[in-house]
Formats: sequence, C-alpha cells, structure tokens
Amino acid sequence: MTPMKEDYLKIIFELGGKSKKISNKQIAMGLNIAAGSVTEMITKLVEEGLAKHTPYSGISLTDNGIQIAEIMVRKHRMWETFLVEKLSYKLSEVDDDAEVLEHVTSEKLLDSLDQFLGYPTHCPHGGVIPDKEGNYQEDSHTLLADVKEGSTVVVDRFIDNRELLNYLDEIDLDIGDKIQVIHHAPFEGATTVKLIDNESKVDERQISYKAAHYVFVQDD
Repeated sequence: MTPMKEDYLKIIFELGGKSKKISNKQIAMGLNIAAGSVTEMITKLVEEGLAKHTPYSGISLTDNGIQIAEIMVRKHRMWETFLVEKLSYKLSEVDDDAEVLEHVTSEKLLDSLDQFLGYPTHCPHGGVIPDKEGNYQEDSHTLLADVKEGSTVVVDRFIDNRELLNYLDEIDLDIGDKIQVIHHAPFEGATTVKLIDNESKVDERQISYKAAHYVFVQDD
C-alpha cells in the first residue's frame, strides 16, 4: 500500500465515501491534483478491491477500503491533535508533519499516543478519530454548499487541506460557528453567510465555491 493510495482512501472517507458516492471532481479538488490522475488511481483501487465505481454516479469504499481508511485516519488525526495541543502548531501547519508521522507509526506507538492525549474523539479540524476497536460516531457529511438559503447551521468540520485551512483562517471561520446562509451566488460563485452571535462589527463572510464544498455543517 503506497502513501498515495492511502491518501486517496482517506479523502474518499473524509468526503463520506463510506456510505455515499463521491465524484472524481471532489477528490481532485480535495487533493489538489488533476482529474485525469484521479481516474487512473480509482481504477487501481477498484482492481485491488478497495473501492467501487459506478459510472456517472461516483466512487465509494469497499469494506476493505473502509478498514484501511479508518486506520490511516486514526493515525493522521491523532498526530494532528498532538501537534496542535502539545506543540502549539497552527491548524494550517499540521498536515505535512502528520502525513509523515502517520506512515511510520506502529500500533504500540499509536496506543501510547492515544492514552497520552486522553483518548480524543475528534481532531482539531473536527474530524472523528476512530478508537482502537474501530468505533466512532459518524461525521457530518452535509456540505455548506448544499444548505438552503435562509437556513441556520453550525460549522462541524473542515477537510484536512492546508490551502483550505489557511483560507478559513483568513476569513475567520471556525469550528462551532453558528451561521445563517444568506445566498449562494450562481455559476460557481461565493456563498454569503452571516455569523450569529458574533461580537465583531463585520458579521458577514463570503466563502468561495470551492471552500463551501469542503466545509461540513450540522443542523443548529
């Protein structure tokens, strides 16, 4: 299993590929790679029994793919938690080092890290951390981009992507923020949201089309 294949399994898992179909475009955007490269890798994952592809519908993970993804997600998000909580990394800084560490983490080290951190259930960007037995509460898979105008929701998690995390830091959007969706601009335009109970003078944010597809929310 190459690190690149593991990264594909992780992003499909993050996007909800355990229970629904994910498009090549979503994967390409999440990994910042060309759509053609996604097609080639998905073919390999299907051949190895790690993913299922339905033409014109999308990609989902097989049971074997889910199992591997859960292990890699557990390692990656545990290290993210350690780097932020214990070494004071900024959220936008953790991905590269967590990516290196996850691929060299033994089961014994992971268990010790889990105990040291107090058995965390979620990473700093809101993603669930499966426990040692593989148990976890399912992530929210409702995209900000899909929320109806006028609805109020709570920001639940972000995709683990450095570019996205830097962008959200710049516009000051955080996990736990309560927002009302004001408008989705047409033709891949920005989503305008209003922060509820925000103490700052400027309480509206414009969130890019791409970012709105990688911010997950839950009902207020």
